[in-house]
Amino acid sequence: MGRTTLVWLLLGTVWGSTWLFIKLGLRDIPPFTLAGVRFLVASLAMWGYLMLRRVSLPRALRDWVLIIGTGLLTFGLDYGLVFWGENHISVGLTSILFSTMPLFVLLFAHRLIPSERMTWSKTLGILVGIGGVTLVFSNQLKLTGGLALWGAAAVLGGAACAALSNVLIRRFGAHIDPAVLTTGQMTAGFVPLVAIGWLWEGSPLGFTWTPMAWASLLYMALIGSALAFVLLYWLLHRIGAVRSGLIIPFSTIVAVLLGVAVLGEAFTWRTAVGGVLVIGGLLVASRGSSSSGA
Repeated sequence: MGRTTLVWLLLGTVWGSTWLFIKLGLRDIPPFTLAGVRFLVASLAMWGYLMLRRVSLPRALRDWVLIIGTGLLTFGLDYGLVFWGENHISVGLTSILFSTMPLFVLLFAHRLIPSERMTWSKTLGILVGIGGVTLVFSNQLKLTGGLALWGAAAVLGGAACAALSNVLIRRFGAHIDPAVLTTGQMTAGFVPLVAIGWLWEGSPLGFTWTPMAWASLLYMALIGSALAFVLLYWLLHRIGAVRSGLIIPFSTIVAVLLGVAVLGEAFTWRTAVGGVLVIGGLLVASRGSSSSGA
């Protein structure tokens, strides 16, 4: 087994396990505070990484406007919705719904990037994915928790926000160093999350930060964010975006299995079949795309 395969498997496992640690952290810390502190810590680690690499920062104002804008969209709005949503639904369902992100990328790219028009394979993949999401949502309508449906919708909305940010970066920010881009985005994103958390949920200092809460936070920030993105940059230079993008279905499977094994989450046939359709649609659509959207 080659080094790239090992890194690919490691990254997929890390990203898949992050959904579990979000759920564990939410047991003690409310969603916006947990997300905000996660990316505060992660951004500090990434700034240290940039200093060690002595990476030059962009000088153009338009680049910083793009970094901050997409940071608010991705790490602010996207993760705010995802953390709030996962507070009301299972780990497995969250990961399945968020795996629709590359399908949203295809839709946005069709409108915003002239070279990435819709093809028959992309269209088929999106339709299959929509069928999977519809099946998953039909199960949510039967849940007793009143906020479960809204939680699922929030995660899906987060995936759409991340996809739009991805497409904007493709069109206007391909020249920006990925590490600089992600670091700036994390920095811009944690600010509104911490502010909303402070105003809505209370001061972060007022919560009981249990050992599990600290473990979840540090794992998400240092392993699931900082290390994961460094590994992704390493992979992209060696196997390209399309093969790297296949980490998404793999990490989804990891998340579902961890939710069942560790938390004892129920896994209904609707969720199973819907998940297969979403992942299948992603794989079909990626055959007609030059990039993963991950």
